[in-house]
Amino acid sequence: MDHLVSTSGLTESEVRRIVGDVLAFHAETVEALVRRRHAELKTYGAKNDQIFPLLAAELRTRVVAAPALTERQLRRIVYG
Repeated sequence: MDHLVSTSGLTESEVRRIVGDVLAFHAETVEALVRRRHAELKTYGAKNDQIFPLLAAELRTRVVAAPALTERQLRRIVYG
């Protein structure tokens, strides 16, 4: 943390908040991510036939890639 504070110009509390946000983002489970992103994309009017391929692509780009999930598996996560 000290390194980030000294090199970024941010306060210690700002660095702690940002680091906490980044860690929380990467700790999110695959299921939680799929549900959250599905809801976000639906909010902006996206349809499921657009959403599920996008979710599959997003999962492949995570720092620690999630297992490859089919559209059917993604639908089951969202709808049960």
